[in-house]
Amino acid sequence: MTPQVRRYIGLAALAATVAAVSSILLLAISGWFLTAAALAGAAGAATAYGFNYLIPSAMIRLLAILRTVSRYGERLWSHQAALFAMAGLRGRLFARLVAQDNRNAPDLSGGDASARLIGDIAALEDLIVRRPTLPASMIGAATGVIIAAFAGWQAAVVLLALLVMLPTILRKLGTRLTRTPARDAAEALGKLRDRYVEYAAARAEIIAYGLADRVTLELNGIAAELDRANAQLFRGEGVIAAVLTIYTGGTAALVLMSATASAPRVALALLASVSAIEAMTAWARTALRQARVEEGLRRLASLERLPAAPFAPSTRGSQALALTIGDESVAPGTRIAITGQSGSGKTLLLESLAGWRTSVFELSLGDRRVTDIPSATIRDQIALSPQDAPMIAGSIADNLRVARSGVDANAMWQALRIACLDQRILTAPEGLDTMLGEGGGILSGGELKRLSLARALLAERPWLLLDEPTEGLDSKTEALLIERLRAWLEESGTGLVLVSHRQAPLTLSERMLAIGVVPRRQLVFPANAMRPPAQQDGESE
Repeated sequence: MTPQVRRYIGLAALAATVAAVSSILLLAISGWFLTAAALAGAAGAATAYGFNYLIPSAMIRLLAILRTVSRYGERLWSHQAALFAMAGLRGRLFARLVAQDNRNAPDLSGGDASARLIGDIAALEDLIVRRPTLPASMIGAATGVIIAAFAGWQAAVVLLALLVMLPTILRKLGTRLTRTPARDAAEALGKLRDRYVEYAAARAEIIAYGLADRVTLELNGIAAELDRANAQLFRGEGVIAAVLTIYTGGTAALVLMSATASAPRVALALLASVSAIEAMTAWARTALRQARVEEGLRRLASLERLPAAPFAPSTRGSQALALTIGDESVAPGTRIAITGQSGSGKTLLLESLAGWRTSVFELSLGDRRVTDIPSATIRDQIALSPQDAPMIAGSIADNLRVARSGVDANAMWQALRIACLDQRILTAPEGLDTMLGEGGGILSGGELKRLSLARALLAERPWLLLDEPTEGLDSKTEALLIERLRAWLEESGTGLVLVSHRQAPLTLSERMLAIGVVPRRQLVFPANAMRPPAQQDGESE
């Protein structure tokens, strides 16, 4: 926890202590005052006239104000501590995730990651919120025991014994009633988030093929599992609340039976006892939520164990390294096309070169195999515009800035012009600040692909990897994009590794490497793999 979080927890603990003590004193003094006033009134007018009610009334009013203000402070500061702590935890865990090498990172779906970084961490928030109330509960309970002693030492001993036993009883009840449903609820919630993310991405296909009923049925089934688990948790909460109520009544009865003082002092002890049990409700909440918190901790443990190495951003101007694909060496600045039948693994080869996944090909960068190179080194060398262009939630400019830090608007417009997307963005409602909503917002699939190309150009890496860069374009736009891209490649000296089903983009390449489908997807380079593009017409796939 940061010093700021500790400071808020300390303030919340102080406020909670003041609230607990003032609450017990308020109830106890009120009981003594009402009982004493009733007895004074019953004794006659003279006695009632001599009864001093001003000081107790003032104390009761003061304690009521103090309790209200301190409870507000406790809730304010404890929630501030929780918000800061959870924000830091989410940021730290997300930083660990993004710093991992894609080739050996945990296999975590978007829905499951969301469930852990949102749902499981939210369960931990209760730890921070309740933390200040636990010591305050102990101090409040001790105050109740001291006040109960005014009715006799026996009453104080009885109350102390019952208060000591209460946390153990609540903890055992909470474990028994909530551990299994808490685990089931966490798993069901993660599964539900995962399915929602997957089906939301495929909603167009679901509608087109009439699969909505089947999808809804599956989601309802998972939601029913979550509801059943939550219902068990709520039943456990009801049982613990009932036990606490019965325990409070039994405590009051035992204290009354063991009291030996006058009626006003007995009333003082009774209400102090009830208030002391009430102060221990923080332990009841702890017992009820502990299983859910433990389950959240268990699911987050795999993320906490990830290496905490800081993310190394890509740097510009890195010395270009040669590529080796199979037995073929490709010098920096060379432009090559990867060809082969559908299913031969061309996209897989590009993604392996970019470090997106574990390679099944023989690939080297410089004098080292790609599988042995740190991901930071790969990022310094390679920019990939993939077949499916992933975008972040944000504006067009935000998505372009992903390429590298310090990208200005002029560089963005230049990259968009090469990608033949500048005129489209100029007509967008807010230009570069236009937000890309779910599914790409105002941009079509082809436009998103060209935005991905512009982002790859802005990265300014020695090697540019393009997977179907002109897919979905009309011939005129395709020709213009190829012309501008060719000029940029020649001017910058950037190397190119291209995959395309279409013939026009292949004219960008100087060499061709053909791969074939063989067991274990190992590379095959036919003897005629080095023919120029003009001789490869119709043979790219």
